[in-house]
Amino acid sequence: MDPKVVHEILKEPGDIKLGGEEKEITVYFSDIEKFSTISEKLQPAELIELLNEYLSEMTDIILDHGGFLDKYIGDAIVAAFGAPLAQPDHAVKACMATIDNKKRLIELNRKFKEEGRLQIKARIGLNSGTVLVGNVGSTNRLSYTVIGDEVNLGARLEAANKYYGTYTMISERTYDLAKDHIEARELDLIRVVGKEKPVRVYELIDRKGEVPGAQQEILELYEEGLRNYRKREWQKAISLFQKAINKDTHDGPSQTYIERCKTYAQEPPPEDWDGVYTLKAK
Repeated sequence: MDPKVVHEILKEPGDIKLGGEEKEITVYFSDIEKFSTISEKLQPAELIELLNEYLSEMTDIILDHGGFLDKYIGDAIVAAFGAPLAQPDHAVKACMATIDNKKRLIELNRKFKEEGRLQIKARIGLNSGTVLVGNVGSTNRLSYTVIGDEVNLGARLEAANKYYGTYTMISERTYDLAKDHIEARELDLIRVVGKEKPVRVYELIDRKGEVPGAQQEILELYEEGLRNYRKREWQKAISLFQKAINKDTHDGPSQTYIERCKTYAQEPPPEDWDGVYTLKAK
């Protein structure tokens, strides 16, 4: 168990019981891209060594930023900020941990390459909202965890990265709580599988004021393209997204919108189109 959880339990041992309390927190989900493919290429001992090194590095950064490690699910990391100890800036802490994890993974991959090992790419999803936190399980075995609809949304956002070629996606609520401390770009208004209410999502890029000039130019072209897309100006949007790609061929969101604009140019959405994009899979 995380030492912070043990510390809280030891304050009031009599409070150990089934159930929990509602809190607004930020949930963190990460998953290694194409982990099954990586698993097939490595011997079990090599896979465990790679996974343990990756999980250790990422978890240490989460804990350093005041996060609580909920669980590992294979190669996935589930964490929370704002529980068990209250953190008014839980969304900011979650974003900073995410940014630092991205940068540390770049360093790790450089090391893996020098050692002749496989590279790792990981997707991260953050969502802030009111969840149930506490001890859940049986009378013989309790697990301190977070549950609720907002937790599920965090998991959906991690997976939704693949639709945009991004690796860090945060919800509008997380963005609103952390926007004074981060650089992010709006990605879309999406409806994830299992939820009717759409959510506006953003790509988390860096700390406030730390975006290089060349990348800022790409973001400005993208944002202008997004405005034209929402005005149903498909060709103008395509032109702007293409200019962004000319500066960075790996700009996933621009590539995604070019394909979508081409589709809408051939088959326009209905007149009452609200701009919501419904994801077809988890």
